[in-house]
Amino acid sequence: MSNSKDSGGDKTSAEEQTTFFGTASKPESIPDHRSGHRSRLRDRFHNGGSDAVPDYELLELILFRAFPRIDTKPIAKRLIAKFGSFAEVVSAPAERLKEVDGIGDRAVAELKLIKAAAERLTKGEIRARPALSSWNGVLDYLRLAQGFEAREQFRILFLDKKNHLIADEVQGHGTVDHTPVYVREVVKRALELSATAIILVHNHPSGDPTPSRADIDMTKQIIDAARPLGVSVHDHVIVGRHGHASLKALRLI
Repeated sequence: MSNSKDSGGDKTSAEEQTTFFGTASKPESIPDHRSGHRSRLRDRFHNGGSDAVPDYELLELILFRAFPRIDTKPIAKRLIAKFGSFAEVVSAPAERLKEVDGIGDRAVAELKLIKAAAERLTKGEIRARPALSSWNGVLDYLRLAQGFEAREQFRILFLDKKNHLIADEVQGHGTVDHTPVYVREVVKRALELSATAIILVHNHPSGDPTPSRADIDMTKQIIDAARPLGVSVHDHVIVGRHGHASLKALRLI
């Protein structure tokens, strides 16, 4: 009898026990209107591709993974308002992204994953065939890789005798308007890689890719140093947020 009484006195439902320990409450589900919005947005993207959604909605889709229970539209719109475009958002430094209300490490990781995937895809395409036969692809890759950087970078694409890409290397980082370039080191590296041609690249953080006098002079110095050693300089490309400039196309080299 005492056993029966004790059992009855201690009898508590699983729900009550869980509530006592503070774990019974379920996470708030996404309200119906928001859940419906996510489904409609996914369907529109699935049926129409990226052209069917503006920049901020594409960002919304990406941020769904970082914020499974938060309305991502306001965050996406704040990102566009601060940086201007989808490309500039995914290319922005992590520290600047975190200045936007609602953006933390998890969201930054999702955005940077998109940029890394895009770079890997475009770089893979130019590796698959001669660089000069897929010039538009090369330009797309270069603009994606460094067109939105806040500091100047000096990059070199090293090519073999069939103009296939051997290596893609950033040789130096500089300030907002200058990157030191050492002619001897450029040529030395080309010889180390057995490259027969190179494409020089750097970015203008101002957004304007117009070459400066210093850009032209430096390119000519590299051409003069490389030519006797059997290394050709195919071009020097300057990229920026507002496009690119080719010294060869401008007949400056």
